[in-house]
Amino acid sequence: MRFTPATSFTTRPTLRGTFGMSASTHWTATATAQSVLERGGNAFDAAVAAAFVLHVVEPHLNGPGGDLVALVRPAGQAEPVVLMGQGPAPARATIEHFRGSGLDLVPGAGGLAAAVPGAVDAWLLLLRDHGTWELGDVLAYAIDYARDGHPLVAGAAATIARVAGLFRDHWPTSAERWMPEGTPPAVDTLVRNPAYADVLDGLVAAGAGVDPARGAHAQADEARRGQAQAAHAQRGDAQADHAQRGDAQVDDASRNRAPRDDRAARIDAAREHWMTAVLPEAAAFIAQPHRHADGADHPGILDAEDLTAWRASFEPAVSTSFRGWDVFKAGTWTQGPALLHTLRLIEDSDDLDPSSVEGAHLLLEAQKLSYADRDAWFGDAGGAVDLDALLGDDYVAARRALIGPEASTQWHPGSPEGRDPVLPPLRTDHTSTDGSTGEPTVDRSGQTRGDTCHLDVIDRWGNVVSATPSGGWLQSSPTVPSLGFCLGTRLQATWLVPGHPASLTPGRRPRTTLTPTLVSRGDEVIAIGSPGGDQQDQWQLTVLLRMLLGGYSAQQAIDAPNLNITALIDSFWPRTWVPAGVAVEDRLGDEVITALEQRGHRVRRAGDWALGRVTAVGRGADGVLWAAANPRGAQGYAAGR
Repeated sequence: MRFTPATSFTTRPTLRGTFGMSASTHWTATATAQSVLERGGNAFDAAVAAAFVLHVVEPHLNGPGGDLVALVRPAGQAEPVVLMGQGPAPARATIEHFRGSGLDLVPGAGGLAAAVPGAVDAWLLLLRDHGTWELGDVLAYAIDYARDGHPLVAGAAATIARVAGLFRDHWPTSAERWMPEGTPPAVDTLVRNPAYADVLDGLVAAGAGVDPARGAHAQADEARRGQAQAAHAQRGDAQADHAQRGDAQVDDASRNRAPRDDRAARIDAAREHWMTAVLPEAAAFIAQPHRHADGADHPGILDAEDLTAWRASFEPAVSTSFRGWDVFKAGTWTQGPALLHTLRLIEDSDDLDPSSVEGAHLLLEAQKLSYADRDAWFGDAGGAVDLDALLGDDYVAARRALIGPEASTQWHPGSPEGRDPVLPPLRTDHTSTDGSTGEPTVDRSGQTRGDTCHLDVIDRWGNVVSATPSGGWLQSSPTVPSLGFCLGTRLQATWLVPGHPASLTPGRRPRTTLTPTLVSRGDEVIAIGSPGGDQQDQWQLTVLLRMLLGGYSAQQAIDAPNLNITALIDSFWPRTWVPAGVAVEDRLGDEVITALEQRGHRVRRAGDWALGRVTAVGRGADGVLWAAANPRGAQGYAAGR
């Protein structure tokens, strides 16, 4: 199979080493993760520490009021498990309630769209079951950045400027939090969030059995010191020596999972405090009517009982094989199986080069089919497709036969189990009344509004995690002033149409776009992911094809020109689609772009470096670890040795 040769120049090297690798969408989170590895923590300790830092340094892309999906593979395990941090719809979130409020879509901004926030509980579950560090040590990084400040990145500054009018006119607590001087802050302004630092201090204090009242910094500091001493005693001299030398051999089991002891109880106490004390305060705040994306004021409907009834969990991953590799994703409550479906559709093709006319056309047309099935059959509300049917040979062959030489302009879901789908509404235009947006991702013209977050970590013992946290971004709903963050809006991914697998249903999860990936073949492993809403797996697909089949290094594949379809139903308000729509990076070349247009694709040029936010880490067949990160936006970074 021939691929366009990779360029010799890369924006940064593919890092290689044997100690540990970290990559994420923000350099500070990457540095945090690597710092944890250097101090003797494992990949799961590192991921959790980095994740809480992402709450602080990428507040326009994720927050503690948001959600999380991760693939977690402890050392020695053949397959990953899914860390499920997507909370369900509240008990009062019924189609009738929303329709009775004059809505035909769940708003993309405002507390009415809040699901149960799942990210923090999920991260703490990962730390409890697979980490080794004490909670105070893990949270110390985020607490310090929140209290002492961090430079505001350009994307966050642009986001605040874009919604400044909404903040001033309707969300005064958000204006106070993000525009304390009355105007949007400039890039690199040192931004602090002492309220969130107090919240994290409260988690540490709750875990240590002291008064978790926010603002009790001395108690929290004392709790962190006590936890650090306990952790040192539990890890023993071998780990202490390792933290100093960086190359000591430590028992594999101690790196993989800490014993269930008082440490687990301390983390569970913090989880309980988060779900029963912190989040109910946020729910009570958004219960006051406030402006939503439809231009009207609505009260939130999340309450304390919704929060008490839910906890994060682990569940099995789903998978398919592709050219000798096993590809693992989360289930149909995410969009992840659409990537598996796409791989099945293209598996036997001769040209899978995204930079060739035939390869690009095939990828675009195959994804139109797989995402039409996503939009018709994925969800958690009942009636979701059986994956054996979706990925079965007969159905795949029937769908593949629909791919022709011209661009399809149809939205064409199939019937993998012989059932007729419940069709959601197709919209090509829906205007906002207040300038707010749903997902902070890439708009239809390819212009960047922001992204989600992603992080990957692998350690020398073989623990690996690929995680995509999102939601609760600063522009999603009014800031809770005493907490320093807001709640997310993931319910906008549900339909106000009965009978659809993604219908709004109390107690059921919205079908999320968050979709990390883990790929393995023997001793080789790749942890990979990207922000980008509906584009997440599309951008990962081109990188994986170039790596697995084209001989590209990870950094060469991430740097290479990208493309994606917009001929799908947007998962975020206002839920539109563009028939035959495609976004491409100009570096794909005039010849290829013109040929795609001649085949009927409605191509929008997004610029040279605009599409794709992929980061990845892995281990090669030779046992050497590697890492690579996206250069677009000058924010993502990888580190390791």
